[in-house]
Amino acid sequence: MQKESGALAARQRWLAFAVLSLGTLMIVLDTTIVNVALPSIRADLGLDAAALAWVVNAYLLTFGGFLLLSGRLGDLYGKRRLFLAGIVLFTLASLACGLAGSQAVLVAARALQGLGGAAVSAISLSLVMTMFPRPEERARAMGFFGFIAAGGGSVGVLLGGVLTGTFDWHWIFLVNVPIGLAVIFFGRRLLPANQKARGPVHLDIAGAASVTVALLLAVYAVINGNQAGWASFQTIGLLAGSGLLLAAFIWLESRAKDPLMPLHLFRAPNVAATNAIGVLWAAAMFAWFFLSALYLQLVLGYTPLQVGLAFLPANVIMAVFSAWLSAKVVLRFGFRRPLAVGLLLAAVGLALFSQAPVGGSFILHVLPGMVLLGIGAGLAFNPLLLAAMGGVRPEQSGLASGVVNTAFMMGGALGLAILASLASFQTSSLLENGAGQLLALNEGYHIAFLAGAGFALLAAILGAVLVRDTKTNRT
Repeated sequence: MQKESGALAARQRWLAFAVLSLGTLMIVLDTTIVNVALPSIRADLGLDAAALAWVVNAYLLTFGGFLLLSGRLGDLYGKRRLFLAGIVLFTLASLACGLAGSQAVLVAARALQGLGGAAVSAISLSLVMTMFPRPEERARAMGFFGFIAAGGGSVGVLLGGVLTGTFDWHWIFLVNVPIGLAVIFFGRRLLPANQKARGPVHLDIAGAASVTVALLLAVYAVINGNQAGWASFQTIGLLAGSGLLLAAFIWLESRAKDPLMPLHLFRAPNVAATNAIGVLWAAAMFAWFFLSALYLQLVLGYTPLQVGLAFLPANVIMAVFSAWLSAKVVLRFGFRRPLAVGLLLAAVGLALFSQAPVGGSFILHVLPGMVLLGIGAGLAFNPLLLAAMGGVRPEQSGLASGVVNTAFMMGGALGLAILASLASFQTSSLLENGAGQLLALNEGYHIAFLAGAGFALLAAILGAVLVRDTKTNRT
């Protein structure tokens, strides 16, 4: 694959990268763009709270459940083929979401979006790595890609506010259709040709079934934890079943002739450490995306459009650091120091949010945290992704990409559920003791922001201690 990538003209490589980036951004946006529009969807379709939750949960369930399998399928049957198949499915599902007039159609279409998104997310990172074998170009490309991964969620909040406020909720899905068609058209012409596994292809059916069901059970338990209760038989049973299936998966992989996930993958430099960091970092990022949007909307009274615009400074800063400065920093200092510093700055930014008062102002209480989070995310994501993928053989890059994305998704879902539970518990306790609604809400968010800062701080410590710099990232 590297030989093929080297044969591509530099201009064609960057055009192909633009196609990958556009497809990936479309997927990343959909994890958060819908949140700002949920009140409008609820009013239009007449959904109750439980039904409305499934507009988000159906997507997370299939997205998280099929990431690892999608990465392996790309390695076996061709990355470009699976990437384009995922875009086709995601685009058709987006059209169905935009035209949906009932809960059943919308939830089913969201589940299909998750399947398409899993295929695209599991493959796109590995394609970037194989298209850019030179350290300088790879660092620059991963800087742009890191902005998409880190900033796409907050861009989704901005875009969701603009589309919902200007048109209606249908357009947060319909906007994907022309974008998806463009990615399909140009992707067929610009992306590197399919590179399949050599020799006979044997898909590890037992491993695929066990890990996919394990992830599905885990995601289902997490996204329903608040509703069912974290100590309920349902939640504990699902998590226990997921753990048993994961243990069975590891046992099967240690004995399979052609395993879905070779366990020696985690002996590659930085793979285990960066995936652990990814889980913690995603939990902290979800605290930022979701809880700060709730603080702005429910405590400060911002409109959806104002909430989106409030994220704009962080997006601009993140873009500058990811696309230009982060690559230079990585080439000069390696992975470890930029990663640790970026995560530490993000932790401080979340800690500042935990001090924002009920009558807070944007300049004094919102902007400083946004700035630090923008710098931190822009600085940290490039070295994190490079460290996670740099020591993996090309024929396993799709699998490694699926593992990284699975770590991020599971960390985000689990972290958000934990933080939302903390916020809800604190708010309920204060309301029972006679506190006002806004004060109770704000104090609940404070606890969650502090916990998110703790996740980011722990990730920074792990990055400083466990991540190793490699010779391939230097010029």
